[in-house]
This record gives sequence, C-alpha cells and structure tokens, in this order.
Amino acid sequence: MGGIRDDLALPYMWLMRNSVTVRGQWMYPPAANIELIKLVRSGLLDLGIFEVTEFGLADVQAAVDHAASHPRSFQLTALRL
Repeated sequence: MGGIRDDLALPYMWLMRNSVTVRGQWMYPPAANIELIKLVRSGLLDLGIFEVTEFGLADVQAAVDHAASHPRSFQLTALRL
C-alpha cells in the first residue's frame, strides 16, 4: 500500500478520448471496518495475540519510552484518559 499526498495531474483530454475511468480509494472501502468488527465478534479473528501496555495521559513520556523500547509486532502502547 502506498500513495502520494499531492494532487495528481491527469491528461484529461486523453482520458476522455480513450474512455479511461480513473478510480481511487484510500486504503480500504468504507465498509471494511464493519466487516473487521464482524470477524472479531465471530471469533474468526483473534486479537489475543496483541499485548497492549496502557499509560495515563500524565505518563506520556513513559509511554513514548516504552514504545521506543518495544518496537516489535503485536506489542502496542496506548494512552488512556
């Protein structure tokens, strides 16, 4: 996945003469998050592999330090209210 953050100049006349359709989408279709939630609720997607360490908002620096020292997959650092 990837993309650009700038506007993309397209040759409008060439597109029109050649009946070209341009479609775009940012990462996933709008319904993807609902389908993902359904997978979790059905038990088909196990979130138990994630290890989440929580920090309060007053401990932002500790959270940043923790995240920097645990850059492995499935280890998450979260700030909470």
